[in-house]
Amino acid sequence: MTRRDDTGGRTVVVVGAGAAGTGVFVHLVAAALRTAGPAGARPVRSVLVVDPAPPGWGLAFGDADPLLMCNSAADVNSLLPDRPDDFVEHLRARGWTGRPDTCVPRARMAEYCHDRWTRAREQAVGGGLTARHIQARALSVGFADGRPRVRLDDGSELAADDVIVATGVHRPRVPRGFAAFTGHPRYLDSPYPSARLRAELGTGRRVLVLGSRQSAVDAALLLCRDGHRTTLASPSGMLPAVRLSLHAPVRAFPPLERMSRLDPADPLLERRMTRCVVEAVRLLGDRPLRRQTSRAAEPVRRLAEETALADAGACQWPGVAVAVIEALTAFGDGLPAARHRAVMEHFDWFVGRYLTALTVVNARRLLGHFRAGTLRMAPGGYPASVAFEDGAWRVTSPGSPPASYDHVVNATGFHPPELTWEAGGTVLALAPAADGIGTAVDRLEADLRVRRHPGAAPEHVWVAGVGTHVRIPFSNHLRTVTRQARRVAEQVAADG
Repeated sequence: MTRRDDTGGRTVVVVGAGAAGTGVFVHLVAAALRTAGPAGARPVRSVLVVDPAPPGWGLAFGDADPLLMCNSAADVNSLLPDRPDDFVEHLRARGWTGRPDTCVPRARMAEYCHDRWTRAREQAVGGGLTARHIQARALSVGFADGRPRVRLDDGSELAADDVIVATGVHRPRVPRGFAAFTGHPRYLDSPYPSARLRAELGTGRRVLVLGSRQSAVDAALLLCRDGHRTTLASPSGMLPAVRLSLHAPVRAFPPLERMSRLDPADPLLERRMTRCVVEAVRLLGDRPLRRQTSRAAEPVRRLAEETALADAGACQWPGVAVAVIEALTAFGDGLPAARHRAVMEHFDWFVGRYLTALTVVNARRLLGHFRAGTLRMAPGGYPASVAFEDGAWRVTSPGSPPASYDHVVNATGFHPPELTWEAGGTVLALAPAADGIGTAVDRLEADLRVRRHPGAAPEHVWVAGVGTHVRIPFSNHLRTVTRQARRVAEQVAADG
């Protein structure tokens, strides 16, 4: 069955209703209402948003557990790039009295996205546009008759003139050594949603969490609160650094602006980029960078020392974090794929430990669990071998005795979204090909439109949000996402 919205103008299908999809919808409605032609005719007449979850309540923010906090401050979480205080104003209108540079529970962000979706929908209807949320999962976009058709998981199709793919992450990574256990009843592929974690584990279990970055911290906080004895294991054995929050830049940083003039082919590129970052940090105060972080080798001691630095106001480097993200994003936008990967791999330690650092609130919580003995780091690091025997996981790690666990929780993160050309280039699957047959979309041009091959004419399919990772570093940074959403929405509204 093919569903149509024959309203006399173009139909746009937005795939995804999380923060990226909501941002696209808000900007698309605003752009469509601005582009009235003669006698009120509008190029865009219908906007359909496809997502099984309610608008705003995606994986990134759509968990109501109050322990799960945004990692970025309220002052960088606006959906409107020209109104950076929009999220703060939304919170203030609902009684929030916190500081704009601090973090709030993720559910507050989901509520905000849903509220802005509702407002935009009311504006759309008032302006004569059709705006609907279709509660289904989009599987692919077909082009058999020239006009895009979005196939849904209920077997139906949506006829569209334009499609904007704004999906977030959904596919958990498979950690090393656990490929044979991904369907095991004592293995959870992700800490999310938190309600599933609580329902399947009960209380008082011995739990091994794979990972030590943000998802693993979330898992540890949830599990320890619910009475589980929790162990974190990762190849690095390191926890993220600690900061107040990822907040808006406090000033301009000329050294980072200089980064845009660096030569991508320079063999000393990474060294020169590092120098730009260090010089930017120096602009925030006289305290040397080496005295703003801990050098302790033991991860819990390091966590304690960096928490103390953050609490004492002696941690200035986070003031450049957003500016660094955006400078690296601007520099890496459109680099050849191999160079892009090389630069990001060189800075993986910096990204994993500092740009995705812990909020001081979560750092204090973790320390409390470490000190209470309910949380520990795996003494031997990541498992060398694993088996499930006699009702328990048996795990061995280098240099430590075998350990037993009741459950394993994978918190190593998610694969970024991938698009794949199938059926001879007539179908764009919104996931990797299950049979391995297909051509991955591994490049986007500056307009963020999908092409069947380099040099081909653009399709009426745009990408916004995390899916632009094939072109843009830090594609999940919300300020990048909302700017993309606005740019894509304005292109689509003007494309008729």
